[in-house]
Amino acid sequence: MAGFGIVTGADNWFSALALGVTLLKCLLIPTYHSTDFEVHRNWLAITHSLPISQWYYEATSEWTLDYPPFFAWFEYVLSHVAKYFDPEMLNVHNLNYSSSRTLLFQRFSVIFTDVLFVYAVHECCKCIDGKKAGKELTEKPKFILSVLLLWNFGLLIVDHIHFQYNGFLFGLMLLSIARLFQKRHMEGAFLFAVLLHFKHIYLYVAPAYGVYLLRSYCFTANKPDGSIRWNSFNFIRVISLGLVVFLVSALSLGPFLALNQLPQVFSRLFPFKRGLCHAYWAPNFWALYNALDKVLSVIGLKWKLLDPGKIPKASMTSGLVQQFQHTVLPSVTPLATLICTLIAILPSIFCLWFKPQGARGFLRCLILCALSSFMFGWHVHEKAILLAILPMSLLSVGKAGDASIFLILTTTGHYSLFPLLFTAPELPIKILLMLLFTIYSISSLKTLFRKEKPLFNWMETFYLLGLGPLEVCCEFVFPFTSWKLKYPFIPLLLTSVYCAVGITYAWFKLYVSVLTDPPVGKTKKQ
Repeated sequence: MAGFGIVTGADNWFSALALGVTLLKCLLIPTYHSTDFEVHRNWLAITHSLPISQWYYEATSEWTLDYPPFFAWFEYVLSHVAKYFDPEMLNVHNLNYSSSRTLLFQRFSVIFTDVLFVYAVHECCKCIDGKKAGKELTEKPKFILSVLLLWNFGLLIVDHIHFQYNGFLFGLMLLSIARLFQKRHMEGAFLFAVLLHFKHIYLYVAPAYGVYLLRSYCFTANKPDGSIRWNSFNFIRVISLGLVVFLVSALSLGPFLALNQLPQVFSRLFPFKRGLCHAYWAPNFWALYNALDKVLSVIGLKWKLLDPGKIPKASMTSGLVQQFQHTVLPSVTPLATLICTLIAILPSIFCLWFKPQGARGFLRCLILCALSSFMFGWHVHEKAILLAILPMSLLSVGKAGDASIFLILTTTGHYSLFPLLFTAPELPIKILLMLLFTIYSISSLKTLFRKEKPLFNWMETFYLLGLGPLEVCCEFVFPFTSWKLKYPFIPLLLTSVYCAVGITYAWFKLYVSVLTDPPVGKTKKQ
């Protein structure tokens, strides 16, 4: 709890929020945990028991080390604390090992490292414009933002039930964003470089960082209309940024370069042998694409346009598998997803360069990069939606339009995480926590923007209310139907496709907003 000392004094309400969510995390310790619990236990054992030369070769367990070196060192540090709880968890050959002390250590290690996330949220709150602040504390943008981040439903269930270490990683990202808002560009660049070597999924948003730093830090002046003044280029700043990236990369990858193991490390980090979709389809464009392929297959069989003997069995019977074989539509390759992702990202990068909107424009570009990568990436995990939801929280308290997009994205994105918790005891927990978070989000943002137009139109309201009947159908009706044995994948399919519609809509709506907003220079003139 010592970490909460950073936010004491005038911000007692913030400390209370942080302490409250920490107590909730402690209450969730006995809940279900996924195979990720064993994944991280195995990584503790690998980094503790084996020399560095074997870390990325060890394959006793199927859960091999596939995160960048900084995260491996993070596990190494944790392992030296873990040995005082239960040394047996650090034995590489103790596959699927679990004990009460192991459970307590791993759960508390996540809670403890969340201190960085708490600090990052506090720093982000300093970057929020307080002009809309109401008289009541609960109506202030900083208070609302603190709740939206600290009590984020998705982060709670993914880290403290399902089990992962996303809290401190998102803490690094939010702290990096805060530093850029504070014009401490070198610190922001350093923190993001470090983050990339903890978890490479943050490469999704690297284009936003690269273009913004070049545009706003390496070029030191703009013309009155907001366009770039080319003679203001500062070569020393470029060298400084490059040096930061190089030194962080050298510290991370240097030992493996010396061991001639970089190809092996990269083969673990980028396993393109996996299929287009994760075992449960992330609610993105490819979920809609796969679902359309299934519908066309059914129609083709019914009208005898397809030969049943030539249709892959997995395509029509086993549901959501990693190696999905398309029947009617063209199969998708990793290169195709890369091209689609780059095409989806380019307009936002273009706007960041040619229509500068300051740090806020950078944040919008970052979210679009995250969403575009989620929408079109290869083998995307459903948990990756948090990469867009958390930074979108910062925008939600600034403008009513952004608040509307945030609520649609958050509600559908959070609901898409429900299949991660499939055990009966967690059913009431996930429903209650999501209801509380969603009701608070909608009511607080409606209050904040009560003088502006409604946050939802009738179509958006109807869509969001449809999540209720969908949950009833998937959790309470389908298990008692005869389809459960023949088509067990239908609840996952319905959840993925329904949420994909909402997330795609939010992505499109945010893009329209970014493309139509004027540059900062023109806004000031008006």
